[in-house]
Formats: sequence, C-alpha cells, structure tokens
Amino acid sequence: MTPSRLYLHFLRRFSSSVTDSITTASPSAITVSKAKSKLRKVHDPDKALAIYNSVSNNASSPLSSRYAMELTVRRLAKSHRFSDIEALIESHKKDPQIKKETFLSTLIRSYGRASMFDHAFKTFEEMEQLGTPRSVVSFNALLAACLHSDMFERVPQLFDEIPQRYNNITPDKVSYGMLIKSYCDSGSVDKAMETMRVMEEKGVEVTIIAFTTILGSLYKNGQTDLAESLWNEMVSKGCELDNTVYNVRLMNAAKESPERVKELMEEMSSVGLKPDTISYNYLMTAYCVKGMMGEAKKVYEGLDEKEGCCANAATFRTLIFHLCINGLYDQGLVVFKKSALVHKIPDFKTCKHLTEGLVRNNRMEDARGVARIVKKKYPPRLVTEWKKLEENLGLYTKANPAGSSRTRQVLDQESDAAAQS
Repeated sequence: MTPSRLYLHFLRRFSSSVTDSITTASPSAITVSKAKSKLRKVHDPDKALAIYNSVSNNASSPLSSRYAMELTVRRLAKSHRFSDIEALIESHKKDPQIKKETFLSTLIRSYGRASMFDHAFKTFEEMEQLGTPRSVVSFNALLAACLHSDMFERVPQLFDEIPQRYNNITPDKVSYGMLIKSYCDSGSVDKAMETMRVMEEKGVEVTIIAFTTILGSLYKNGQTDLAESLWNEMVSKGCELDNTVYNVRLMNAAKESPERVKELMEEMSSVGLKPDTISYNYLMTAYCVKGMMGEAKKVYEGLDEKEGCCANAATFRTLIFHLCINGLYDQGLVVFKKSALVHKIPDFKTCKHLTEGLVRNNRMEDARGVARIVKKKYPPRLVTEWKKLEENLGLYTKANPAGSSRTRQVLDQESDAAAQS
C-alpha cells in the first residue's frame, strides 16, 4: 500500500463514526501489546501507522494504549510528518473516551513527543469544549509535553499560571518533580534545590525520582561535593534507594576508574540491589575510557550470563564507537552484526565511524554490507543523509559478484532473520 493510500486508510478509520469503529473489526487486528513490540522494531513511518491502525478496538489498559500512540508519533516525528501526527491525534477527539481525562491526557503527551507544544496546549485549553474534567492529571500531562518539547523555561511559568487560573488544580509531587527537571535541564540546579526545600516546607513528598534528577545534574555540572552531600542526606532520611539512583553515581564513577565503578556495584549488591544492564554499561565505559578494550569486551560478552541483563542500544553504541577509536574495526564489525540481529543498530555517528574505518582499510564490501543494514533500519530522513555519506566514501562503485563477500551474505541473512522475528 502506498504512503498516501495508507494515510487515507488510517484517517478514514479514525474519522468514521463511533458505531462503525466498534462494530467493524479488522480481520488482522492485533493487541496493543503486540503493536508496541512491533513498533519498537520499525522506523518507517508508514509501517508504524499501519501497525497502529491494526490495533484491536477491544479495551486495553490506558497505559499500554498511551505508549503505543507515543511510539507511533515518535516514528512520524523523526520523519517530520507533523501533519500526519496532527491528523492522527485530532481524530481521537471524536472518540467517546475523550471525556475521560486520562484519555485526553494521552493526546497532550503525544503532541509533546512530537515537540508540538502549541497543539498540546490548545488541547488542554479545549477540555471544557470537549466535556473533559480538568485536574492535576491533565496539568501534569501538559508539563510533560512542555519538557518533551525542550521548552524548559516555560515549565515554571505554567507551574505558576495554571493553578491560579484553575482553582481545582494543586501541583502534586509529580508536578514538582517535573518543575525540578525543567530547572536541571536548563542548567539551574540551584533553583531545583530551592524547589526541593519548598516541597519539604509544604509537606510534599520529595520522590526518589526528584532526588535522582538533582543528583545527576550536580554530577554533570562537576559539583561532586554537593552531590555527595545530597546523597548522604538521602541515606540519612531513609530514602528507598534503587538502581536508577545508583546508576547515576556509577555514571560519575565511570569518569574516575573501573575500580571505583566496581566498588559502587559491590555496594549495590550489599544493599540488596542487582546491577543491571545500565550498571554494566558504565563499567564497560570506564574500561573503554582507559583504553582497556579487552576488559570492556569481557563485560559485554558476559552480559547474557547476568540475570535480567542483555546488551541494549547504549551497549552497542559505546563498544563499537570505542573499538573504532582504537582501530579495531574487525571487532567492531562483529559487534555491529550482533546489534543488527537484535534490532539495536547504533546511532548515525557510530555507524559512520565504523564504515569510514572499513573503507580506509580497503574493506569496501564489508562497508557496503554495513550500509545495506543501516538503510534498512534507519528512518527515511537519516537514510537520505546516509546515502550522501556512501557517495562521499565511494561506496556506489560496482560491487564484486555475489558470493565473493561472505560478509555481505551474513549481514543480509542476519538482517532478514531479524526483520522476520
């Protein structure tokens, strides 16, 4: 189905009467859970729309539905398909569920995922017209949309203005958490600290998420002493420490040494927490920074043996990048092939480093093999950029006959197998 026909197909579905949408079930309808799984592996916006369009009309959890829509919107946004995003989200305003605040809040958040904050704010303002009650739930959705749109300075304004305009809206711990994040992301960690003290004065719970956000910002700003002081305060107050907050400390420790990372991981274990993939990624990073690539590879290869751990996109990106920096392109290619098999292709910059290194070493067929996989996995906008890179590297020259490159066969087979899984 062509993109235009596909677009009209989904638009008809969401623009049709409610009765039709309920009584007419698609023979190929899938569950929201299945759709989410497929959407994570798909980058093509039209395929993403087709998957979302095939979701069953049967009731599903609001959270699952929200994630499915947000994944679809993100795929469209990467290809700058903003008119399609607007058509998709606006069509949901005809759904009877629009009178539920949680449902409408999903639309607000989805606009935020596409950095379309003006549309998110307009939807928030339309709530009376749509017959939807307004509370801190939709207010928090609006703040989230603002954060996702990188409008960090706007969050404090909304935090002050909206509760004054609507008497029934009182910021809660989630609202304050997003205010803190906006200050941290805009480089005003001191204001974030002030907000935390205001929460304590008002008796609003300072969540572990808020603590962790400030802690991470202090470390990133090089304010290690303040960060350690805040950590000690968290411990003394009996905060329920989790993997996320420990991983923030590991992030900072990775700049120091692998030994310091291992020390903190042992501390995690001593308090009943199991280091996760992110924890091991920081250990691997610490080795990479020190140029200890053999040890870094051991961490990567041992991930599958750790309970609940497996290499994620950051694992592949970090390891391949540092292997290339150290001129180990053969090893980088092996790791790249694994990333393709598990649908976790590294970012453009990392794949560019690998491909350029292969070309410099006269491994043209291997470079073409990487390029073929990248073009299958990347969204259209990046594919266009990648083709420019191929042209600059001379990868459009006539390839050797089929069968002359084992790498080409392996990469294509693995890519096809991954696409079918």
